[in-house]
Amino acid sequence: MSVLLEARDVTRTVDVIDGEPLTILAGVDLAVAEGDRVSIVGRSGSGKSTLLNVLGLLDAPTSGELTFLGRDARRLRGAARDRLRGGEIGFVFQQFNLLPGRTALENVATPLYYDAGRAFWQREKIAREMLERVGLGERVAQLPSRLSGGEQQRVAIARALVRRPRLILADEPTGALDLATGQTVMELMEEVAGETGAALVTITHDPAIAQRASRHLRLEAGRLIADEPREYGGADAADAADDPAHAELVDGAAA
Repeated sequence: MSVLLEARDVTRTVDVIDGEPLTILAGVDLAVAEGDRVSIVGRSGSGKSTLLNVLGLLDAPTSGELTFLGRDARRLRGAARDRLRGGEIGFVFQQFNLLPGRTALENVATPLYYDAGRAFWQREKIAREMLERVGLGERVAQLPSRLSGGEQQRVAIARALVRRPRLILADEPTGALDLATGQTVMELMEEVAGETGAALVTITHDPAIAQRASRHLRLEAGRLIADEPREYGGADAADAADDPAHAELVDGAAA
């Protein structure tokens, strides 16, 4: 299998007022191939969301090498970076991030408005087919507020996959769901991703979710290492977000 994404000695630092720069990522090495299933765990504040933003081209590394589909991501700017990210990377978040004033169909169709050709002109048909694929064919006209948590996450998965991305990045995709619904959502995401051959990288605090992947990694002291069996509970499970400095960085990157 060919490599989709490769990070070499990637670092990310953040300037802190009246202090030394804060190092969030410190020499991350990671290669993700087509069809890969990778899980990443780590304590709150370890930089997991920051790492996902860097891998997803929402943020740029401070130093190191990052290539995606053979292109040097550090050299991509503006529209070129947006096109590559929008066309080839799908994001699934813990809080769903659906547009509240738009129906399930409109939410899923939104990424297709930035396409050309068939995807644009047949966006509603393509979005409806994807919603049917995730079991929501009868819920296309519902607003997010009228959907259950599991249904909202299914809409988010349909939206992430509607452009058939090569890479799916999932940040705590089951964190807001109960155990049974979370397992169902993961099965669905893996199944649909498998149909397209997409690679799936999942950040999670749930050891059961992490073990579903074929590769298990842990982010510790800003570095990715092979994960050893361990428990992630207590404060780790209660808080899926990074520390305030990381949250600020994520908000700025996503703006």
